[in-house]
Amino acid sequence: MTHSIKTSSEKCLTPTTPTLPSGPLPSGRCISENPFGTQTTGNTQSSTPANPAEIEKLAKEKLSQGGWYYSSCNAGISWTHLSNRQAFYRHRIVPRMLVDTNQRDTATEIFGHRVSAPIGFAPIGINRIYHPTGELSVAKVAQELNLAYCLSSAGSYSIEDVAKANGSGPRFFQLYQSPDDELCISMLQRAFDNGFDACMLTTDTWSLGWRHNDIFTGNYAFYHDHGAGDLGLQDPVFQKRLKEAGIDPAKNPKEAGAKWIDENIWHGRAMTWEKMKWTMAQWKRISGGRPFCLKGIQNVEDAKKAVELGVDGIVVSNHAGRQVDGGISSLDALEKIVDAVGDKIYIMFDSGVRSAADAFKALAIGAKFVFIGRLWVWGLSIAGEHGVRHVLKSLLAEFDILMEVGGFVSIDEIDRSCIDSLPNSSNLIAEHSAI
Repeated sequence: MTHSIKTSSEKCLTPTTPTLPSGPLPSGRCISENPFGTQTTGNTQSSTPANPAEIEKLAKEKLSQGGWYYSSCNAGISWTHLSNRQAFYRHRIVPRMLVDTNQRDTATEIFGHRVSAPIGFAPIGINRIYHPTGELSVAKVAQELNLAYCLSSAGSYSIEDVAKANGSGPRFFQLYQSPDDELCISMLQRAFDNGFDACMLTTDTWSLGWRHNDIFTGNYAFYHDHGAGDLGLQDPVFQKRLKEAGIDPAKNPKEAGAKWIDENIWHGRAMTWEKMKWTMAQWKRISGGRPFCLKGIQNVEDAKKAVELGVDGIVVSNHAGRQVDGGISSLDALEKIVDAVGDKIYIMFDSGVRSAADAFKALAIGAKFVFIGRLWVWGLSIAGEHGVRHVLKSLLAEFDILMEVGGFVSIDEIDRSCIDSLPNSSNLIAEHSAI
């Protein structure tokens, strides 16, 4: 497959239209013009709320108990999750007035791809627990909106099918390190052959964090026939492993899926820097030197080590507070890491983002790109492809309007001068927040 730089799709991203009209992109205005025009039409898009708290509430009503628990559970008593949300309240945007924002631009570049905004789809596994179309709908919408999409190796559709759904869209592959080296190489090869041209190795999850509701209810979604093994079932090396174990996936799909998850995703074997170097070398060999990134970095020393070893990028992330309870917020970690290595490595961010203002603050602190997760999961849960499209178009429109009324013409203007920050010790919001 040919890997080339992708450019803007030149499509108008109005947040209320169910389809994307063709035509040239009016600079700056298109994704936010007339956001009130079709709110009373009663179609799927306009009947889905735009407020993230309401989106979350509706998703809870739509999902089964197991689906809701898996999407919403945090580690322990949710202190890290709360910390993620509180951190955004510590930073306040300082608008600029009398600035000509009529010709503004939200576009940016990530790993050679020109995308509509510095906002992308974080990798989340087993999407079919939320909607039967799962990753296929998410990848399709990402391509339509010209946003970066990252596929989880715990996904519920094959690499090949997701690539087809994503078309010419910019896409990356998130890897949970399998202890099976032959299988790991096979996965990386399949990903690159299907147009996933950056690899993101997750460093914080080889076992799942202690999540009370999941544990109390025995809610291990990967054992309940939601396509848990489908991404792996298409792999020739894993097919060989199934044959060696005497498992026929056609007759025993749950057993095959459990083998995929238990031995290659949540296998309980901690990874080391030495193994990371091996994985990076394999990806570089397979891809001809395309970017290799580490996801889950929260410690300054780990960020420095990544720079020392030649890693291309890091995602500052605490897995949305789902792994370590009582941990540092992702945004606070971002601030420390940017101060230490911000000029030496490409820094991305996720965990706790609920709005355009949240994304803006992460960019102002020093992230070059922001990934979102739960927002699009809720949209998928509510209305499948239409729900994902609605949530992302609303977020893009909100981001565009924020730049317009805040006095920012381009992404390059967003830096720490754009925010005013309270001391780290400030008590900012109540213990239990709606979002």
